[in-house]
Amino acid sequence: MLRFPGQGPRNPDDVVIGPLDLAERVDEALAVQALAFGLGAEEIAVRRQIVLRHLTHPGARAFGATTPEGRLVGFVYGMPNDRAHWWSTVVEPYLRAQGRDGWLDDSFVITELHVHPHYQNRGAGRGLITTITDGAAEPRSILSAIDAESPARGLYRSLGYEDLARRVHFPSAPKPYAVMGAPLPLLRG
Repeated sequence: MLRFPGQGPRNPDDVVIGPLDLAERVDEALAVQALAFGLGAEEIAVRRQIVLRHLTHPGARAFGATTPEGRLVGFVYGMPNDRAHWWSTVVEPYLRAQGRDGWLDDSFVITELHVHPHYQNRGAGRGLITTITDGAAEPRSILSAIDAESPARGLYRSLGYEDLARRVHFPSAPKPYAVMGAPLPLLRG
């Protein structure tokens, strides 16, 4: 388990990064995602079913960031990529247009990574993504993020992720996304 100091007014104690039984704590995780990503109750209900379905895929795993009291303040989950998965079928034409669709093979995909707003910019997101990818058997990692300059995109770049395709449109998503990829292990710094 990794420890990251929490320096904010909400909780001066350490945040611990460790394995997460996401199926058991899915509602807590989605409450964090709702705060971090600005989602409503209907969107969360849909995502709950998606998360539970994803956890049945071979190699799916999750890690959480918790306070010493056990409060979940961040989570990440992912799995080895499969071209038959919905996400891959959406991003494949965008990657192919850039000559980068090979990234869909032998990659570990970061499906979701979210940190409670009061715990952002303290190392929890970095700890979560490096911990989950350090255990990946695949030689590289891919993910999608809203295609705008943001702290999340800055974090991903600092870890070695680069843009593979931009202005990717997911059905029902109001904003375009960027698909990013990085060789594993991720950069440390």
